[in-house]
Amino acid sequence: MGEVTNLDLADLRADCDRCFGLCCVVPAFAASTDFAIDKPAGTACPNLLADHRCGIHADLRDKGFRGCTVFDCFGAGQRVAQVTFGGQDWRNAPDTAPQMFEVFKVMRELHELLWYLTEAAALPTSTPIQNDLRTALAETERLANQDADALQDLDPGAHWQQVNALLLRTSELARAGLKGKDQRRADLIGAKLKGANLRGADLRGAYLIGADLRGADLRTADLIGADLRDTDLRAADLTGALFLTQPQLNAAKGDPHTKIPPQLTRPSHW
Repeated sequence: MGEVTNLDLADLRADCDRCFGLCCVVPAFAASTDFAIDKPAGTACPNLLADHRCGIHADLRDKGFRGCTVFDCFGAGQRVAQVTFGGQDWRNAPDTAPQMFEVFKVMRELHELLWYLTEAAALPTSTPIQNDLRTALAETERLANQDADALQDLDPGAHWQQVNALLLRTSELARAGLKGKDQRRADLIGAKLKGANLRGADLRGAYLIGADLRGADLRTADLIGADLRDTDLRAADLTGALFLTQPQLNAAKGDPHTKIPPQLTRPSHW
């Protein structure tokens, strides 16, 4: 595998000024509570301006585009635009568009994995597996640094499977001694969990859609892959929550009293 990478979480945040509006073009969406219109994959949203900015960015939720405020590319957009394709704009070079759009989907998965691995490597409890984590980080970075042809042919899911065991071990080490509840992939849709003690809980892949977690203790809970759409996190304590991401927070409900990890940003709609 590759050499140790010096990435930090700051490298994995979206920089829309250096992207070509890829998140406004690549995904498909259907008219729903999250989107006001239907849009096929690979077609620019009608709100995307010529300079690749969103014409209704400040009013997305009011205009019926809540789903746009939830999405995050983990910095994959600017990497594809400026590194993989060397600043070549898909509008000015339309022949590059199909491949660029496919590469963006792969890169986003790699960047999300880089986020998890970077967080895992920074945890003091990960010392026993630090070398393995940094090796996995370097290999993921190597994959992301490939050219467009190689990235288009890459199966990121296969790499995720290889790395998942390390993330599981990271979680176990961080939650050791906390006796957290095992709620992995649990169906907790609409659950009444106000004030619940979920400290150190395993909530990997749990369905918490619309659940009431007001004032709940989620310190050091593992939330990788948990579905937090419309989850009520007002006054909840997410201090040290493991593998919590910005898209998850953006999809949830919170308030000024919700405690979140320092590497994340309090959503503007809370």
